Amino acid sequence: MIQPLAQTMKSKLFSIISWIILFCSYLNIHAQNEPKRARDFGCSFGVMQPGKYNAITDVPGVSVGHTTIVENEDVRTGVTAILPHGENVFQSKVPAAIYIGNGFGKLIGISQVEELGNIETPILLTNTLSVPQVSDALADYMLDLEGNEKVRSVNPIVGETNDGYLNNIRKKVIQPSQTREAILTARSGNVAEGNVGAGTGTVCFGYKGGIGTSSRKLPKSLGNYHVGVLAQTNFGGTLIIDGIKVGELLGRYPFKTTIEKGDGSCMIVVATDAPLDTRNLKRLAKRAILGMAKTGGIMSNGSGDYVIAFSSHPDVRVPYHRPNQTMSVPLIHNEHMSPLFMAVIEATEEAIINSLFAAETMRSNGVVVESLPKERIEQLLKNRTQNKRK
Repeated sequence: MIQPLAQTMKSKLFSIISWIILFCSYLNIHAQNEPKRARDFGCSFGVMQPGKYNAITDVPGVSVGHTTIVENEDVRTGVTAILPHGENVFQSKVPAAIYIGNGFGKLIGISQVEELGNIETPILLTNTLSVPQVSDALADYMLDLEGNEKVRSVNPIVGETNDGYLNNIRKKVIQPSQTREAILTARSGNVAEGNVGAGTGTVCFGYKGGIGTSSRKLPKSLGNYHVGVLAQTNFGGTLIIDGIKVGELLGRYPFKTTIEKGDGSCMIVVATDAPLDTRNLKRLAKRAILGMAKTGGIMSNGSGDYVIAFSSHPDVRVPYHRPNQTMSVPLIHNEHMSPLFMAVIEATEEAIINSLFAAETMRSNGVVVESLPKERIEQLLKNRTQNKRK
């Protein structure tokens, strides 16, 4: 009896060891296949610490979904949805503000946000000519939600960049079901970046652009708040990464020849769980443009550069049904805003650069847009480090 028992135990032990080896191999392959972000290549951005996922979803309650549309040889577009919280946003609106860097864009819903200072729908991003269809689908989605049966007015928030270089934008292929898909698949945690959703067909600094995200978490002494940023990058300028003038060194910058242009757009969405009203949210949104500037963006004549900022803090939400005439909410004093300003500048810069590192070379519409030469940039970063040591 002892001998068979020993053999049985040995067999089980062998099976366990084999399973562990296979599992470790899977983890190793999975890690190798995971897209690398800017930090993985040695980039650093500021002095503040990112959140757990280094994404806009580090802000509690915020989720992101994408619908990516790649069809035939000429369609490269999509929709990206940012949900401020997991409840009915119309019934529980969030304070918000919109800042215009350069107004060559088609952002739907801006006037009501300016007037009332809140957002009552998810924020959707898409391509320029699809804004009306996506807006209509978003309005229908909101009207269909439980509790909204008697609603007769809704203010969809839909932003865009023009992906017409890689995408046959005049086809206007996005269907209502695809807009809903982006909303219904929104999740917290890790966020897909690069050639996804509204970033599928975008171009940035002459390279393949896309969706990028980042976050910062303030220390407890400064409130323990989060600031998260998601960017749809489709703009021009002279690229700067971690202080290195990459655009100059690689010879990629606007107006180098008469056929190269610097136009394009950037949609930036800023989320925070700090209790802010619309006035301080607009101040926060303004600082995001400084993060864009740190990457070399120039907000050219034909660039639509908008920042949408909102607070997800439960105590500052605006209920649709008002039990009282007045509201009492906690708000951060002006004197305590500076750490949030620094956080949004750092997170915006990193979100934009992450979009470039995640994006892949794309062929479409008869043209090719190359991805960022990551290995060359990694070597530039290493050379700088070595020179500093000398």
